[in-house]
Amino acid sequence: MGTSPRQKKIREERGLMFSPGRPSIAWRQDRVRFWEAIAAGAKTREAAVAAGVSEPVAHRWFKHAGGVNPRLAPTTSGRYLSSAEREDIALWRAQQVGVRDIAKRLGRSPSTISRELRRNASTRTYRLEYKASTAQWHAERRAKRPKTAKMVTHHQLRQYVQDKLSGEILTADGEIVGPVGPVWGGKNKPHRGDREWVTGWSPQQIAQRLRLDFPEDESMRISHEAIYQALYVEGRGGLERKQSWHLRRGRAKRTPRARTRQQAWAHVTEETVLNKRPAEVEDRKIAGHWEGDLIIGLKRSAVATLIERTTRYAMLVHLPRQTGYGMIRPTKNGPALAGYGALTMKDALARSITPLPEQLRRSLTWDRGKELSAHALLTRETGLPVYFADAKSPWQRGSNEHLNGLLRQYFPKGTDLSRWNADEIAAIATALNNRPRGILGWRTPAEAFADQLRSVQQQTVATIG
Repeated sequence: MGTSPRQKKIREERGLMFSPGRPSIAWRQDRVRFWEAIAAGAKTREAAVAAGVSEPVAHRWFKHAGGVNPRLAPTTSGRYLSSAEREDIALWRAQQVGVRDIAKRLGRSPSTISRELRRNASTRTYRLEYKASTAQWHAERRAKRPKTAKMVTHHQLRQYVQDKLSGEILTADGEIVGPVGPVWGGKNKPHRGDREWVTGWSPQQIAQRLRLDFPEDESMRISHEAIYQALYVEGRGGLERKQSWHLRRGRAKRTPRARTRQQAWAHVTEETVLNKRPAEVEDRKIAGHWEGDLIIGLKRSAVATLIERTTRYAMLVHLPRQTGYGMIRPTKNGPALAGYGALTMKDALARSITPLPEQLRRSLTWDRGKELSAHALLTRETGLPVYFADAKSPWQRGSNEHLNGLLRQYFPKGTDLSRWNADEIAAIATALNNRPRGILGWRTPAEAFADQLRSVQQQTVATIG
């Protein structure tokens, strides 16, 4: 059977085509599951597990999309062959199965299979070698209906958006002012570093202002969402990715809405919420229940504060800088060198709590700060159960809030707390513990706590005897 001129032309064009590489839709179901997990608020690592792909692949998908969900359809239309069907066709074709048999097995028309074998064969040879991956690439290439973004073709609109978003800051004399920004590395705005000074209008401000500046020109219209996508999606809309630094938050990738609605207290488990705390804590009749928090000073310095609810006895925990602070540049998810990282905090609290008798370390109620995210290890090492107050509810730790207010007499806000060593901080705690308190009948917390220690010792002797 001869080859028609039309078929010869198709083969010639097919031979000249570049290699398609890996088809992007071949793993459509994986990507759909990935973006469904992202939309539900999952982190990229968790979404990778849901999609059944490796973490680097998932991070690459998220990065290339700029954090913008491409909204892939969950399945391909039944009208078109799927990637799985093309794999079956390639397998059966290699086994010399006829076109009609393949059509019968797939429940398709023989003409559909014949056309598939003719149109979507190999791009690298003149022979019609059918490969599933290449066929999928052909189908995807034909299915594309590219729509050029408005800002790509509309120069005036693109220039207006760039001027309002990334325009230079000028003095009254027309001189450009501001620091030179860092080199774009594809990451979020620099941490503790200079950012360029720009006009910095938000996309919503730009989109709404267009209606006032160009009331008669309907072509000068664009939605704020289109501006966001032009910034975050590679090669879309005529804006450079690095201009995302000029947004308020300076994020290089978009944060899914479900993530923003999530609370940042993953370390607060169901067993550590406040309503799981023993009821005996409320009436303050039994000693050994503590409240705690941090007071923060300049340059990320801090001191941990503990107060016993019954006696109002206070302990201040020294949190010195870690080795390398000020020399090692802070990095995201890097070592916590300021002195109150999770493990450092756990160790410091354990050293302060462990010397107390077991009867005087019954519970600890803390704020929801992440400095105590290693609370499970603290409980395991000291036997001190930890409970977290509700969000934005300082009255649930009223004694500790009062203590922190008193401490500001010695450690005002805006001062560097790392100047003081452990002995100096302990001296302040001693001074506070020796102030008479009206709630204690004008006895001091030190006297009330000493009574509790004696009571515990007597109980221990009586038990042993």
